Amino acid sequence: MNSRTNRTTVRLLYLLSSLLYLLFTTPAHAARIGDLSETSLWDQALRFLTFQDPSVRYALLGSMLLGISCGLLGSFLVVRKMALVGDALSHAVLPGVALGFLWNMSKDPVAIFIGATLAGLLGTAVVNLLKQTTPLKEDTALGLVLASFFAVGICLVTMIQRLPTGNKSGIDKFLFGQAAAIGAADVQLMAVVTGLVVVVIALFYKEFLVTSFDAGFARAVGLPVQAFHYGLMLLLAFAVVIALQAVGVVLVSAMLITPAAAAYLLTDRMHRMLLLAAVFGMAAGALGAFLSFLGNNLPTGPFMVLAATAVFAAAFLFGPRHGIVARWWRQRSRAARIQRENTLKAIYHVLEARNFQGEGVSFSELAERRRETEEEIQVQAAALARHELATLPGEADALFLTPAGWQTACAIVRNHRLWELYLTHTAQIAPDHVHEDAEKIEHVLGEDMVRELERRLNYATKDPHGKVIPGVPVMLETKPEATPGYGRSA
Repeated sequence: MNSRTNRTTVRLLYLLSSLLYLLFTTPAHAARIGDLSETSLWDQALRFLTFQDPSVRYALLGSMLLGISCGLLGSFLVVRKMALVGDALSHAVLPGVALGFLWNMSKDPVAIFIGATLAGLLGTAVVNLLKQTTPLKEDTALGLVLASFFAVGICLVTMIQRLPTGNKSGIDKFLFGQAAAIGAADVQLMAVVTGLVVVVIALFYKEFLVTSFDAGFARAVGLPVQAFHYGLMLLLAFAVVIALQAVGVVLVSAMLITPAAAAYLLTDRMHRMLLLAAVFGMAAGALGAFLSFLGNNLPTGPFMVLAATAVFAAAFLFGPRHGIVARWWRQRSRAARIQRENTLKAIYHVLEARNFQGEGVSFSELAERRRETEEEIQVQAAALARHELATLPGEADALFLTPAGWQTACAIVRNHRLWELYLTHTAQIAPDHVHEDAEKIEHVLGEDMVRELERRLNYATKDPHGKVIPGVPVMLETKPEATPGYGRSA
């Protein structure tokens, strides 16, 4: 394992150990989250934050543990484009839950865990069988398994509830989840499964990474791709089963996908995605448990999903790379930069037209060149002044380029004319057809590309229209001067 994976593993194990420490603190009074007396929201919040109630600790720890396991495994589902697999598997385990209950007619966590895991693995095997023996696609096979297994599970749950003690069995809570029903044995099982998920992913991180992103390369280097796939499905079945008690069959897929999807929008590194997804899953679990504690019999699972959805919405809106607000701001900033550069280019053209006699450019000259009103030019001049590209001395209706503004103006004109020359020389495009393309490319050409263009064009000094291409000596001047040969490149 590399150092980044080690650091990520240490952080996750630290979080897991902290949760277990809270689990074994001394219990106090009260009972379940749903059995609350009429108190104020502040009192309920304070009661929750003091962790006085054993049921609160169990619900909180269970919710956070399943958040870690679902976040980690959900990350691999997202990058493998297997989101529907989690949904199908969560519905396929319901018959196993019912059979586990029927084994000894009690909510034995171990029996239910074994039954649900076997049902989930059977559902996965049926999906693979349908894919291999029929022309059906994976999504169709997943839909068939999801519907049929869930229907069998509903029938078994209904049968259990019709038994003499069925109404008190609590088996129906596996449909929509009830974190208040989580006990010490459930939390211990969740801790074992979560620890297993963390350890397996840490030990085989590179193998899971390669098989997730490039299965063909993994086969070529001799990795058992199918073994890692089924290993991931087994861990996923474990995670789904331990999450049923808190969020239920219907909503467990949301806890698998939503935190991982939010993390996917915030980073392009898998180890960071795993850590973020685990943290988001934990936060969603804690917030769901807290909000459900504030009222009487409020469902924990839906609140957990809503909390995870809120995290995703925040990443979707405000993510630094893929967020809508960030993209809008980048587009706005890019449009403003292009506007400034076009204004600087127009100033250069005005100065060039009068053979660079004088330094200032009046608003009227610039308005005529830009074909805009003087009021619009004043706004553009103010933008140049804010970015220290030009100065507006006193009440004069003119602007003067700063050294930075002059160099930027020369660079934009140079990019434009170099690209026109490149298109006419290399692509054999007529000179009167290259202007529009150069208008766009001039704002995105980097210095490395400009140097390459200059070399390919043998350091030409004039564009296809006979105009001088500003070279390095001119760009390094602090002000434009009518110097013979000013356009020669170094």
